[in-house]
Amino acid sequence: LNAAASQPILALRGGGAIEGDDIYALAATATGIRAEKRLSNGLHVIKEFTVTSNYLLRVTTSLANRGAAPIAVPEHEWVVGLGAPISLEDESTLLGVYWQSDAGIEHVDVGWFDNRALGCFPGTPRVHYSAGHTNVQWAATHNQFFALALIPDTPAARVLATRTNLPPPTPAQLAASPSAHPRPFGFQTSLSFTGAILAPGQVLDRAFHLYAGPKEYNTLARISTQLKTNLDSVMGFDTGFGGSVFGFFAKLLLLSMNGLHSWNMPYAITIIVITVIIKLLFWPLTTASTRSMKRMAALQPQMKALQEKYKDDPAKMNRKLMEFMKENKVNPMGGCLPMLLQIPVFIGFFTMVRSAIELRGAQFLWACDLSRSDTIFVIPGVNIPVNPMPLLMGATMIWQARLTPVAPGMDPVQQKIMKYMPLIFIVFLYNYSAGLTLYWTVQNLLTIAQMKLTRTQDAAADTPTPAAASAKPAKPAAPGPSRKKK
Repeated sequence: LNAAASQPILALRGGGAIEGDDIYALAATATGIRAEKRLSNGLHVIKEFTVTSNYLLRVTTSLANRGAAPIAVPEHEWVVGLGAPISLEDESTLLGVYWQSDAGIEHVDVGWFDNRALGCFPGTPRVHYSAGHTNVQWAATHNQFFALALIPDTPAARVLATRTNLPPPTPAQLAASPSAHPRPFGFQTSLSFTGAILAPGQVLDRAFHLYAGPKEYNTLARISTQLKTNLDSVMGFDTGFGGSVFGFFAKLLLLSMNGLHSWNMPYAITIIVITVIIKLLFWPLTTASTRSMKRMAALQPQMKALQEKYKDDPAKMNRKLMEFMKENKVNPMGGCLPMLLQIPVFIGFFTMVRSAIELRGAQFLWACDLSRSDTIFVIPGVNIPVNPMPLLMGATMIWQARLTPVAPGMDPVQQKIMKYMPLIFIVFLYNYSAGLTLYWTVQNLLTIAQMKLTRTQDAAADTPTPAAASAKPAKPAAPGPSRKKK
């Protein structure tokens, strides 16, 4: 994880008074390794490493004054490590730095360092992050699937992060991986502690837990419970847009996926099964939505007549429209409600798929890694990847749009825009993970099947049965001249 870094993990930084030449004498201990060096001013720097479970190292450090005079230890840093891409195809937007302080969980990522106005327009890039915090309980630098985290026993004073440029890929590597970032970078992170003056014989001790491993939710949750921290926040479920609302669904979906996988079910099949379960849960709402939109479309001529009649009095027009819809038992929000309710689930699934290491290397049909795009080949000359799954997703979206009843009041131009909106989604999601596009494709196919089934049921309900059709009242006989009995 730290191979491309210029600083070793748990390097001590703070100037010549405590750094020296970075050469340590190593020795084996009963539980691990001891590293020690002596500086010219009489200060001894000692680190002891002990391997524990769950990708954790227990590290104890000592700054010991073994000289005859006091030594001023300045404000100093213990390096957490470098958050950098593992491979050329890793998503650079998923690099970042997390930490927890009295202010809560905080995060900076490439967006903060790019410092673009409104997120789009070029600004003055930032290179260093440094801000005062209170009681920093841990800090972690991460990429898409792995994290390096340092949890001190005594809270730190500050978190420091520096954007660090990494060696660029060669032309041959770029040709083989069109999605590779041409100028890779990472975030070097450290925890800063206040200084002290050590009297002769005095020792400044600090102890840490170092996590170096995957962003695996169950493992991070166990560590969070063990160390009484919120280290599982590096999953990114509770930060960003929507916060804990979407994070709840992301955790629920991840736990469901892992639960199904524990029954020897491939991850691709677990995604399909979860999608089917979600569709079944929302089935009644979606059916009601389809029928509501159909009724709204049938009532459109009367609603237009009301709009024309009261066009000079908008307040009265709205009141009459609401009364008309209430009389006919239609709800203008009926078509939107199921979609609104499914948005948290979709964003939760999107968040979960982006950081779920379980999908890394999982295969499905031609896709060899569900955490990446399902590129089958690259068009020579233009280096454009061919990804079938987003194309299938777009095709099902267009099919679904053509089956969806037209919303009342929508003009022809808007109708065409809505029908071809899926093309925009293809562009946006073309290079996203195959796991996400698999979920969306299956969701679209199930929605199409439900719409067709609903239409068939409604048509059958509207068609009279043969018995009912034949049971017409007999036509009364035409009156004729009456005869009197003679």
